[in-house]
Amino acid sequence: MTVTEERGGLPAAAGPGLSIADAAAASGLSAHTLRYYERVGLLRPPERTSGGRRVYAESDLAWLTFLTRLRSTGMPIRLVRRYAELVFAGPGNEADRLALLEAHREQVRERVAAAQRDLIAIDTKVDLYRKLVH
Repeated sequence: MTVTEERGGLPAAAGPGLSIADAAAASGLSAHTLRYYERVGLLRPPERTSGGRRVYAESDLAWLTFLTRLRSTGMPIRLVRRYAELVFAGPGNEADRLALLEAHREQVRERVAAAQRDLIAIDTKVDLYRKLVH
């Protein structure tokens, strides 16, 4: 992600953009989720056509990908919302963003280490049963 965090992560891209259906398909999220993220402040309102249809930029998809990564690594929605607020507020709060992400990174590392320990235990059992079966 660039330091310029204009449209929720990256500068707006030039070009025709994506419809809500295309953005949903590209992001792996539902159109309902995109509207929800917009409503609760996790996604800046996208540009609109003259007919009022949402038009998403590639930068919106990059932002959604990052939000999805935060959620899939266990960041509570309240902290994701806080992070989005900080980003949308613009420059001057980078230390707060850094602190939030560093704390989350540490929690993710702890979960990964625990999963690795669990995997070692499972591998040990698999090896034991392979020896018994073969």
